Amino acid sequence: MKLPRVTLTTLLLSSTAVATDNILTEDRLAADITTQELQNVLWNLNKIARDNGGNRAFGEPGFKASLDFVLERAQKRFGDYFDTTVQPFTHIYDKTLQINVTGPAGEDVFVISPMYNPATPLPGGIKAGLVDTPVDDARGSGCFADQWEGVDATGKLALVKRGACAVADKLKLAKARGALGVILYHQAPGTGISVPTLGAETIGQTIPVGIIPLEVGESWKASLASGEDVVVTLLVDSVTETLKTWNIIAETKQGDPNKVIMLGAHLDSVQKGAGINDDGSGVAALMEIMTALRMYDGFPHKIRFAYWGAEESGLVGSLYYTSHLSEVEADSIKYYFNYDMIGSPQPDNSIASNDNSGIGPELYEEYMVAQGMPVRHGGFGTGSDYVGFVNLGIPTIALHTGAGAPWDACYHLACDDLDNINWEALTAHAKAAARSLARMAHSLEGVPPRQKTSINLRTRRGMVENFARWAAVAEEASHEHSCSHKGKKLRV
Repeated sequence: MKLPRVTLTTLLLSSTAVATDNILTEDRLAADITTQELQNVLWNLNKIARDNGGNRAFGEPGFKASLDFVLERAQKRFGDYFDTTVQPFTHIYDKTLQINVTGPAGEDVFVISPMYNPATPLPGGIKAGLVDTPVDDARGSGCFADQWEGVDATGKLALVKRGACAVADKLKLAKARGALGVILYHQAPGTGISVPTLGAETIGQTIPVGIIPLEVGESWKASLASGEDVVVTLLVDSVTETLKTWNIIAETKQGDPNKVIMLGAHLDSVQKGAGINDDGSGVAALMEIMTALRMYDGFPHKIRFAYWGAEESGLVGSLYYTSHLSEVEADSIKYYFNYDMIGSPQPDNSIASNDNSGIGPELYEEYMVAQGMPVRHGGFGTGSDYVGFVNLGIPTIALHTGAGAPWDACYHLACDDLDNINWEALTAHAKAAARSLARMAHSLEGVPPRQKTSINLRTRRGMVENFARWAAVAEEASHEHSCSHKGKKLRV
């Protein structure tokens, strides 16, 4: 049957409109990201933590529940649009079951325990006199061997100020001087003390430590200076075991597998809290971009989402992933965006990049500035899951809004919950992420090539050097790990 001209024209126009409506654009993907849906994701993550002992940490039930939450969406609801794999790996799980510091008058002192804190003898702990150590706020107190010269810590607890260098470095030096343990007093007033990690690789190399408030430490330091004996008790009851955990990798079915744009955020929290800003905020952004992306076609590049495990234990999941990529697989990743803490209550909108980041910072800043949110630029440290990608020379940027006071006073604390989010900042960062992704999904203009290493991986020497290189990166990341993106400058 021959259709009337007007009807045929109408059908053709309708067909063209439908096809055009399915084409991915920056404006469309950004418009699909809403504060309400971001809130919904974070409500679920907060509930998961609340129902599982208050956290979503590696080795804890809350992390497995978080994994299942992401997989339910990626595999079950969105299985027609994404290929999703679960990448297993193992790491040493640590938990401090009990920590106490008892002062010279028998008083209980506020104290926190770092991750991978070795246990004291039980049940009594270590009762010993304190020995003072010099304060050096410029170089870092107790960070270098020359700062311990003349300090006889044999059979005592060393009183050391926190700051500047890795806690593990201080403990190793104290152990070398004969100390039984360390009382580390914080470098800032109050009890809002973030939890550091000593790193799993330091097991057997360090001694027990308790981290106490600055005010208490300075009081005991003054007593020692006046010639008093200050006897305290440190008790640490901790356990370690090797556990299996996972990364989730989900990628679009469409797109060139040799041209991949990748986005990542870590799924785990610290043991002290739900981790809603750190890093539920990044997870929420990725999940909502995935949700919106399934409605579009017409982009030539494959888009890959990574939800990293065991980040808070030293970037373990992302380093496992990147260190196991072949050269061909690494070459296929044309760009990596890292989202770690993008909803801090008092946001410091920051972009970490380097000379090989290409157009990425420009794309991101373009939208943020248009929203009246100027950004600050900085370099890479060793503080988040971008480390492995930068180490491989893959063009990368990292987005974050600040950790610790004044940006996020609940950083690594129990109060990192739904009340710890700046929804305007989170929504803006998520929309900026969507726009940047949509641009690169169509075009790699302005994206530099991967900066390849010169190591010949085919030789035995090359393989040994590559293994040592990754081991050094992992150790530095573990020691310096902080979502505030501080730490040493990343060596590549």
